[in-house]
Amino acid sequence: MKCLASLCIPLFLLFPCLPASTQSNNLKAGFLRPPANCRPGVYWYFMDGNMNAESITRDLESMKTAGIGQVVFLEVNVGIPRGNVTFLSDEWLHLFSHLVKEATRLGISVTLGIGPGWTGSGGPWVTANRSMQTLVASETVIQANDAAPVVLPVPPPEKPFFGEGTLTDELRDKRNAFYEDVAVLAFPAPEKQEKIASWPEKAFYYRAPYTSSIVKPFLTEATTVVDPAATIPRREVLDLTEKMDKQGRLHWRPQSGKWIVMRFGSRNNGAVTRPAPIPGLGFECDKFDTTALKDHLNAYVGRIFEKVGMKPGKQSPGGITFLHMDSWEMGSQNWSQHFRKEFSRRRGYDPLKYFPAYRGYVVDNAQVSERFLWDMRLTTQELIFEYHVKFVKEYAKKYNLKLSIEPYDMNPTSDLELGRLADVPMAEFWSLHRGFNSSFSVIEASSIAHVEGKPQVPAEAFTAQDNEGWQQHPASMKNQGDWAFAAGVNRFVYHTFQNQFLPDSLKPGATMGPYGIHWDRSQTWWPMAGSYHQYVTRCSYLLQQGRTVADILYLAPEGCPHVFVPPSSAIRGDTIGDRREYNFDGCTASQLARAKVVNKKIVFPGGATYRVLVLPASETMTPELLSVVERLLKAGAMVIGNPPSRSPSLVNYPACDKEVVAAAKRIWAVADDPSLSIRPYGKGTIISGGNTKELDGQLYPFYETVTAMLKRYGAPADFEADGPVRYTHRTGGHWDVYFVSNTTDKPVNVQCRFRTTKGAPERWDAINGKISRVKYFEQEGPVTSLPLQLDAFESCFIVFDENNRWASISAPVEKKSLQVMDLSTEWKVAFDKKWGGPEMADFSRLQDWSRSPDSGIRYYSGIAVYTKTFDYNASMKQSGIYLDLGKVRNLARITLNGKELGTVWTAPWRIDISSALKQKNNVLKIEVANLWANRLIGDERRTDDGIKNGAWPQWLINGTPRPGNRYTFTTSRQYNANSRLFESGLLGPVTITIEDE
Repeated sequence: MKCLASLCIPLFLLFPCLPASTQSNNLKAGFLRPPANCRPGVYWYFMDGNMNAESITRDLESMKTAGIGQVVFLEVNVGIPRGNVTFLSDEWLHLFSHLVKEATRLGISVTLGIGPGWTGSGGPWVTANRSMQTLVASETVIQANDAAPVVLPVPPPEKPFFGEGTLTDELRDKRNAFYEDVAVLAFPAPEKQEKIASWPEKAFYYRAPYTSSIVKPFLTEATTVVDPAATIPRREVLDLTEKMDKQGRLHWRPQSGKWIVMRFGSRNNGAVTRPAPIPGLGFECDKFDTTALKDHLNAYVGRIFEKVGMKPGKQSPGGITFLHMDSWEMGSQNWSQHFRKEFSRRRGYDPLKYFPAYRGYVVDNAQVSERFLWDMRLTTQELIFEYHVKFVKEYAKKYNLKLSIEPYDMNPTSDLELGRLADVPMAEFWSLHRGFNSSFSVIEASSIAHVEGKPQVPAEAFTAQDNEGWQQHPASMKNQGDWAFAAGVNRFVYHTFQNQFLPDSLKPGATMGPYGIHWDRSQTWWPMAGSYHQYVTRCSYLLQQGRTVADILYLAPEGCPHVFVPPSSAIRGDTIGDRREYNFDGCTASQLARAKVVNKKIVFPGGATYRVLVLPASETMTPELLSVVERLLKAGAMVIGNPPSRSPSLVNYPACDKEVVAAAKRIWAVADDPSLSIRPYGKGTIISGGNTKELDGQLYPFYETVTAMLKRYGAPADFEADGPVRYTHRTGGHWDVYFVSNTTDKPVNVQCRFRTTKGAPERWDAINGKISRVKYFEQEGPVTSLPLQLDAFESCFIVFDENNRWASISAPVEKKSLQVMDLSTEWKVAFDKKWGGPEMADFSRLQDWSRSPDSGIRYYSGIAVYTKTFDYNASMKQSGIYLDLGKVRNLARITLNGKELGTVWTAPWRIDISSALKQKNNVLKIEVANLWANRLIGDERRTDDGIKNGAWPQWLINGTPRPGNRYTFTTSRQYNANSRLFESGLLGPVTITIEDE
């Protein structure tokens, strides 16, 4: 069983018939000693040639010691002078091979991004004709009586989304030189000029990042009616492609009137690898062309695999386990050499005479043009999936690797559809108030994983920019991390562990410019990070077991692009909003097609189960999707939503609309009932009209409208609390696990209700692995109620198991702590002189370092050691004795009488000392780590001998003594001499307390 557990695959899915006692024992054993595969990972960034074998080994060994189990390797060029190791050179490949060997030795898995930088798949080996392309056009007005020869100008390329500055001179020249003619069309000039609303976006010339908050999550049809005088009848569009020679001369004149001639061609869209190492800069490869992708993979991934000894069909000899597609930041493309042929094959009609709609012209009428653009976008999605994503996945599979994908941001496809193709769908969330809000991607990735039955939902975690300044630490991240766990994430991949290629004497060392939290071995508190990582690993393990319980399934509309955004009323809070008492997921039409109904619940092949399907508020639905909804209804599903009136596509138009109308009338009976309608259909129920039409946002009814129906049909809330507590719920064959956490910085005492009665409850503490019985609880019907005490931002698991059978005590008892000793005075404190602190200081009382009159203490950053000796009355209770540290800034490791007892990093700031305590001469040592900020601020008062004008200082290049008197060195300057100092040290009060057991 050990080898299976190490895969972090839920055991009840592997062996559903295991006895309940075996499942319970495996769950508990995994919680106490989680497998390595559940450890958190890091984005391990290398900076454009700044790398060496020694730093690679030291980085990996420090990760192993701290409990990091995975790295995502990416090389970029952000804010640091270039190094001497040229990207993909023999030396570079040798160092990468060393990296893989060391990772293998240490049991750390390696995930390799599929291209330089983080954007996607490209490089200098990608030629312009194999790059991402768009259909561009020039327009020439001609009349019957024009005498002069007509030369149709070559259409210029569109401006790159990120601007011309992303292109080197060489790339700009190559881009401008590439052009391929596609077609020449002519049509009578419309009497009026009206364009399709938002046509550059709808025609996929641009797709901005959704995190920028200016981008629609999905595209809607224009509701305005276009004046017929501004339209182009498709029957009047002429194909003049053969009438233009190679010099662009048009050998054609209209018989009468004024005509517009459009010369259509293919040009590069301006997307380049970013922010790649300079030798890795190049075009992004064509996402519609398997040949272009194959050439790219062979030029990059293939060379790496060859160097490390990986061969197709052979088990990898090294630590590489995944290929990775990071957030989609390449934008969209709408053309390639075979696009017209692919479109015709997939949609069943030739797109040629609709080409003017690419440039905003209304062909036939607005609805027809919108339908064409919908079909065009759907075709691009299918090509990206078939010829790009699936090919990468197959490429990985040949080498016995998996594929992870972050399916969001600038993504021209449906996020949910893209993510479901991954072996592991991945999210990203930024540190609170330190960058963008991408929490929507957590909802998306968790939905994908739940619906697809995938156990892991990793997230690029705590990304940050500009003002982070080494301020994040385990305690500051506890609340947001627990939010992520409750939202569906079950593995953190911290952004970022910057490869520390500089000498260890130069700290905080290398950074990724101003980006990322500094999750690396140069952190002051890194020697104490293992306890926090153990907490994260235990949480990750439990949250990967079984399946998540969610009652509501929101159906995303068909088509693309689409960002799944649930109604805001389904979330409590804003940036890190929490799920409410009934959880939810989103799904796509293609996923729904694989569902069936069991006992009136919608069930997917991977095990995900839902009580109600909520349709999007859209007037369009393809006949194929509507037939799926009808099938589920007939089988017993509950569906909330209103009838569609037409198809979004030109495929089989207008017959497709007649099919939709007929099916809608059959299912809903009344096309537009203003009152609430609860109608049986087959074995199921269709609910429409009334308040189901009152939308929260743009697509879905208010959350309360849906939950009222769940309650009406006998489904109590999955979790309720009378205080500020978040939750998530997972279930297995014989058990239920709830993760709950306090969302405030104050202790709470709340009454909780759990929708399960699988045995008596236990409380599992992921910080220390302690498992204890819940002594008081009440069970009535399907619900268990119990009181719960949680300290500031504290979390725990409440575990229900059919094997747990004990009676509740007669009344709840509140835990109480009795203070028996105060140890807040007379401490010896040793600082590290190499960071400016005094070798020894006497603290008659505990104090904040940043307020000390001694500048060595005031500006100190690092670890200081507090020691004192005390006696303890042996007649007092000898178990349940705790050392309470009061306030700590920021982590503390406790040793008593030579026995290391552990590290405290979050509330409650205490540790059990019962096993090490004695009557006389107890020697207590507390190592306390603060943050880098104070020393960095203090050094701003000293001579700056760091990076100047984008170049390394000569003393560093030459290996000569450092000329300045600064203690720190870093590649990113984020403080000045007047910046506010940070509270630091052991602030107390430090007490010994006895707690009721």
